[in-house]
Amino acid sequence: MPSVHDNIILSYEVDLENERIRMRTRSYHSDLSEDTDILFSGVLAHSFETPLQGSIIFDIDDVGLDCFISYNRDLLEKGKGQGWPIMYETDEELETKLIEGDYLYFVISSSYGLSGWVLAKKVEMITKMRNEQDEE
Repeated sequence: MPSVHDNIILSYEVDLENERIRMRTRSYHSDLSEDTDILFSGVLAHSFETPLQGSIIFDIDDVGLDCFISYNRDLLEKGKGQGWPIMYETDEELETKLIEGDYLYFVISSSYGLSGWVLAKKVEMITKMRNEQDEE
């Protein structure tokens, strides 16, 4: 997976109907800048905090589902009555459903601005070199 360390987040789109999130980013590490789209698919839930213009990604890590429940205890308690992120009775049942559904827990850490997480089945990165014509 290409590195998106220090990429600036240009935009993100949450497509609830098709269970996708597309995050457009830009890197300025070389003479020619690169645009990288981060595509999360099979998205069950997400949470983004402090989205600011010029947000800079530190890293995106697959942390493991075993951390999801403990890291998000308060959020899960608030959403449980509304069936968020899915219907479940116990933490063990939630974890089992997530494992059986092949979900991954991606944590987005930030150097500045937007941070958060995505529960999705897959993430892929599509990188495109930019040239002077693209920037006009």
